[in-house]
Amino acid sequence: MFGDNGSMSLEITEEVIARQPPEAQAIIRLLLAEIARLELRIEELQRQGKGKTPQNSSLPPSTQHPHAKPISAKPKSHRKRGGQPGHAKHQRPLLPTEDCDESIPLKPEACRRCGGKLAGVDPEPLRHQVWELPEIKPHVTEYQLHRLPCAGCGETTCAELPAGVPRGQAGPRLVAFVALLMAYFRQSKRRTAMFLETILGQPCSAAWTVKLQQQATEAARPAYDELVRALPEQARLSGDETPTKEGPQKAWLWTVLTRTFTVFALRTTHAASVLVELLGTEFSGIMTCDRAKLYWCLGRLQWCWAHLKRDFQASADSEDRQVRRWGLALMRPTRKLFELWVRYRDGTLTRRGLKRLMQPIRDEVEELLVRGLLSGNPALVGMCRELFDHSEWLWTFVDHEGVEPTNNASERALRHAVIWRKLSFGTQSVHGSRFVETMLTIIETCRQQKRNVFVFLTAATEAHFARRPAPSLLPSI
Repeated sequence: MFGDNGSMSLEITEEVIARQPPEAQAIIRLLLAEIARLELRIEELQRQGKGKTPQNSSLPPSTQHPHAKPISAKPKSHRKRGGQPGHAKHQRPLLPTEDCDESIPLKPEACRRCGGKLAGVDPEPLRHQVWELPEIKPHVTEYQLHRLPCAGCGETTCAELPAGVPRGQAGPRLVAFVALLMAYFRQSKRRTAMFLETILGQPCSAAWTVKLQQQATEAARPAYDELVRALPEQARLSGDETPTKEGPQKAWLWTVLTRTFTVFALRTTHAASVLVELLGTEFSGIMTCDRAKLYWCLGRLQWCWAHLKRDFQASADSEDRQVRRWGLALMRPTRKLFELWVRYRDGTLTRRGLKRLMQPIRDEVEELLVRGLLSGNPALVGMCRELFDHSEWLWTFVDHEGVEPTNNASERALRHAVIWRKLSFGTQSVHGSRFVETMLTIIETCRQQKRNVFVFLTAATEAHFARRPAPSLLPSI
């Protein structure tokens, strides 16, 4: 018979199977059983995925269509877009006249009414400044190394390049610029080469950008290693990781964020051994993270309440009535927790007040965890058991000053890296992975410290070429 799409199909009945040889009958029944098992598994996965949104799961917001987002409870404003009447004006400030490259005085020659000749100087003329790019042309320096013979012995001696002059054809600013085009502005190697040739007039190939990438890694690596060595001494950390690729292998990009700097590490394992490598075995600080068990080896944690809120919202959206009631009950103290934290963060609530007002919330949450633990509902018991057994990791931010209740900071630090990964599909080699982790560390740390990343990377490259100590990103005490 024919199916709906015109292709031939055959209904497999017991009568059809009975006409086959015994070996074929066994194979057919085995295949039918496997098909039935797979269909059940598909139905189960569809049930699990039904209703999942970025608000109640770890799905990224980009997976949700803009039109599918929930309608905000905030009433829609009827004001037009853009600046409103009476708002403070924002404009680019004028440069001091002495800082301008050129100043052209313009004087009217005749009166606009009677045509009479005008003379004199306006002490406060209207100032109009036009910004323009200079003609972009590479600066090329040729070093002529003369080889001269000795009049006494006849031996020839060749001059050497001055200290700091690179052996290759790219200077420090060009190396830093190419590295940032790829790492900061997320351009591919081919497009980076096209940009250099089209805009800068700099002959370049994709292969050459790889060489410059390696030079940038070597120049910035001492600053990177210094930050890694300083990690175990930090008292407050925030961590996260995201999957990526290194060639054909699965890999993970880890980030560990402190108050003044951030370290990225790209490894081909998702095991806790990476944390031991970065933090050592004697780490005594506090790590804010999600509930991934690989962080448990650190001992002192703060579980992210943003992740917990999504889990509680997923329970509130459940089709199971008991689970739904439990989730809705937990959402109430969770909202109060975030309201108190916002007040504490903006300075309208003291530390003592935070601890006092957080205690009833803490009691309510732990009571609900016990209720879920004793409910007998498998969907609740597992989650409640983990949260109840490690309940101290829910409230570390209350007991220890300087600890955040969420790891949103580390997730924000990863955002640029995630977009870069989606565009580049990961790295192709170990050298590429070292470039990624090094440059992401330099970029994010300079952003935290409000430093110009191009200026820092240029200085690091100059020091590398001159064989001088590299500049540091550790904040001065």
